[in-house]
Amino acid sequence: MKDAPKRPRILYVDDDPVLARLIQKALTRVDMEVIHALDAAEAYRLLAAEEFQAVVLDHYLPSGTGLEILGRMRAEGSKLAAIYVTGSSDATIAVAALKAGADDYVIKSATEDFLPLLQRAIRQSIAKLELEEAKARADAETRAARARAEMLLSEVHHRVANSLAMVQSLLRLQAQASGSEEVKTALAEAQGRIGAVAAVHRSLYLGNEGREVELGTYLRTMLADFTATLPPGVKLDVSTEPVQVSADRAVCLGVVVSELVTNAAKYAWPCGSGGSLTVTLTEPEQGRGRLSVSDDGIGSTPLSEIRGTGLGRRLMRAMVDQLGGTVEQPASAQGTTVVIDFEAEGEAVA
Repeated sequence: MKDAPKRPRILYVDDDPVLARLIQKALTRVDMEVIHALDAAEAYRLLAAEEFQAVVLDHYLPSGTGLEILGRMRAEGSKLAAIYVTGSSDATIAVAALKAGADDYVIKSATEDFLPLLQRAIRQSIAKLELEEAKARADAETRAARARAEMLLSEVHHRVANSLAMVQSLLRLQAQASGSEEVKTALAEAQGRIGAVAAVHRSLYLGNEGREVELGTYLRTMLADFTATLPPGVKLDVSTEPVQVSADRAVCLGVVVSELVTNAAKYAWPCGSGGSLTVTLTEPEQGRGRLSVSDDGIGSTPLSEIRGTGLGRRLMRAMVDQLGGTVEQPASAQGTTVVIDFEAEGEAVA
């Protein structure tokens, strides 16, 4: 069985005891408890010692005005519902009261409208305060729930990144145990692809929101791992602008870049002389990104022609298709350049 709703307690501050008694009787009949204070000193004492749901302030008091009480209440952080009443019809008093933090204003008069208006103003002000408090509680609960969800999501990304790192280590061990150079090469390429995905999860784990990846930072981190695997003499230079993308798009772009860098390292300098390999990320216009991977090697066949197993190029094209982007290999006097244009916003197409 639910408890009966608590009767609201009202502090009524007025130096007129007769009117105060009349208001006490009227509001008691509508299930309100009214405590009367004759002046500011008594009002301060009661506010400090007892609990109220609303305070009704007369303007003119034996010393000072209700505005002084209201100003002190708000300065001390009180959010108590406050209704201002006065017999003056001067609009400046109403404006001053509302600016000072009053929730409502009622003209004190001898007409029969005064008490119903005061009762309505009290109930509406209390209801408004209760709604604000309920909203504040709901907002706090929402923030707490979001923080918990983001913490759990961050932990998921952390665990996935660790698991993928373990898979990379197993592939590395398998490659070392293999006597076939072809198998070693295939396993090394698989490590690179897995590393591209793992790097996204690391970025999400270290990020603030857990949903978007700053692509430039992600690519620099991912390619730092590639440096140790590049042939001697190959210098990798990475230049990026800040571009925000979803996690799905980051995975696709990471795989594309890893394939292009791996392909260049394998074929650009067949004599083992080494050279320069450059990865560039720009945002030529709002919402669109451009990735360029170029080398100063011997040049390569057009993208339409297959070299080796062709798996890398098929993967790259599949990733670019998921992004809804385009891939081009412009003519170059030396080396090879591949350019991928893509939309930075939106989810990758499944």
